[in-house]
Amino acid sequence: MPKITILPHHEICPNGVEVELATGDNLCKGLLEKGVKIEHACDCSKACTTCHVVVRKGFNSLEEMDDIEADLLDRAWGLEADSRLSCQVAVEDEDLVIEIPKYTLNHASEGNH
Repeated sequence: MPKITILPHHEICPNGVEVELATGDNLCKGLLEKGVKIEHACDCSKACTTCHVVVRKGFNSLEEMDDIEADLLDRAWGLEADSRLSCQVAVEDEDLVIEIPKYTLNHASEGNH
């Protein structure tokens, strides 16, 4: 089973966390099931950017994103070349290192930074 390492995030997992997910698992849903409370305002329906993550290791092992995900990511806070919507990532056989951005569009627009 692939190992998913979540780097420390000031609110969600201050010490970081490591979980195992099965190949084919949805990254966002899998993290939620393992107790990582990643934001997911649209309930994983590919309609927002709150589950945005940066894949620090293993990005090239993932299936390419579609045009809808790419368009949504253009609105994400802290967008990087290795950004993905975790609700659209199917875990492959390779281990991943994931960073959850400090803010989401929701937090940034509400002035919580």
